[in-house]
Amino acid sequence: MPVVLARGAGVWVWDVDGNKYLDFLSAYSAVSAGHGNPRIKSVLAEQLERLDVPSRAFYTDRLGTFVEKLCTFSGMDKALPMNTGTEAVETAIKAARRWGYDVKGIPDGKARIVVSEHNFHGRSTTICGFSSEPAYKRGFGPFDGGFDTIPFGDAAALENAITPQTCAFLTEPMQGEAGIILPPQGWLKAVQTICRKHNVLLILDEIQTGLGRTGKNFAFEHEIDHPDGLTLGKALGGGVYPVSAFLARADVMDVFDPGSHGSTFGGNPLAAAIGLEALAILEDEDLAGRSQDLGAYLKDRLMALNTRLFRDIRGAGLWIGVDIDPDIISARSFCGHLKDKGILCKETHEITVRFAPPLTITRAEIDWAMPQIETVCRAVSR
Repeated sequence: MPVVLARGAGVWVWDVDGNKYLDFLSAYSAVSAGHGNPRIKSVLAEQLERLDVPSRAFYTDRLGTFVEKLCTFSGMDKALPMNTGTEAVETAIKAARRWGYDVKGIPDGKARIVVSEHNFHGRSTTICGFSSEPAYKRGFGPFDGGFDTIPFGDAAALENAITPQTCAFLTEPMQGEAGIILPPQGWLKAVQTICRKHNVLLILDEIQTGLGRTGKNFAFEHEIDHPDGLTLGKALGGGVYPVSAFLARADVMDVFDPGSHGSTFGGNPLAAAIGLEALAILEDEDLAGRSQDLGAYLKDRLMALNTRLFRDIRGAGLWIGVDIDPDIISARSFCGHLKDKGILCKETHEITVRFAPPLTITRAEIDWAMPQIETVCRAVSR
């Protein structure tokens, strides 16, 4: 978007000319706790006075506490901290393949992973290779293969795709970059049953959907107890630092041995301190509950506009996708008009606008935004 930001506080950001905007994207869920959250800033400053990045060649006093909290909070057995969401997914892929060989007994080099169509899991060459979006792949091949793609939300397609060489099903529980796409009710539960039946790992990418965004601490909690593997990121860094993690069952994580995987910055004391506080804020301020309540309120207000411009409104919590009628205006142009009214959001796949403000937003701030959105709808629908 044609805006140059210079400052942020809470749900608001300012550009270099002093114009104020309501952040309705929150860095794709990375700023769930708001810009410049004072609790995050405090622990960051405190940890900087103690120890910064000593490398994982040594133990540190913060990492164990952070990993333990991640596990108890998610219900997973073990956690391996990384930096970016892409790194968390790459870690999950490595773990799934080695588990396939060492535990399931798949012949070496033959392991396959099933993925969902229209997925978005990152931008490394491996991940781009199994994307179904041509723009993410153009000019970056050859890709290494080993992935089978099925339609998102289709449990029967998953069962048909599984072979003796399948080690995992990697999917988002709800798709973000595809346009805030929710699967049919009961799909995730059915998927878990299928994976257990065939001894296939269910690995969920909750880098966008996790940590309160969909009205639950994790999107999987809408249907199941927990997956076999889980990737987290974005909001885990409190909006100020890249913090991610791969979490898994013990037998899955235990396939890693010394030297097989690592990260210079992953799980460093700064990251651990920030991640711990991000989880504490999520619990103390009930951000998941706020997301559920305010997301329903925002969705109701959007539907009440009753504009012919909106072809569909869907979402979970403060994670809402609005399909714009392309015969009236493009989603990108619609976002441009909202920018002029002081609201920053972003389109995806040309027809969908995402509304995903920080989970700290208030009802009053949503009430401020609605007349701006309504004014734009009326103007472009004439």
